[in-house]
Amino acid sequence: QVQLVESGGGLVLPGGSLRLSCAASGRTFGRYNMAWFRQAPGKEREFVAATSRSGGVTRYADSVKDRFIISRDNGKNTVYLQMNNLKPEDTAVYSCAASLVVLRDTPVSIGPNTYEYWGQGTQVTVSS
Repeated sequence: QVQLVESGGGLVLPGGSLRLSCAASGRTFGRYNMAWFRQAPGKEREFVAATSRSGGVTRYADSVKDRFIISRDNGKNTVYLQMNNLKPEDTAVYSCAASLVVLRDTPVSIGPNTYEYWGQGTQVTVSS
């Protein structure tokens, strides 16, 4: 089992940047694919970005491609989301999620139902 704690959210001006962090407990962080999802008020949760166990494979939602970067440091049990050129429509609660990889060829999923562990989330507000 893994516990996830996000940090780094806040209020930022349009065009600004933020870096979110998600710290995981336990010694098996490298066995999990990791992802970020977000949920805005009145909207469904949506996929943002995901990374494979090694970080060698990444996937992004079209809405954040070329603006956001997901990365991970397995030595620090942490996954990051660098968010650049933020827009008001990026305002949401951002949550990280972990999916245990059992089979070596398991693809990096963008579906929330494939992630077993979730953090509490951190608020990101983009406003002038």
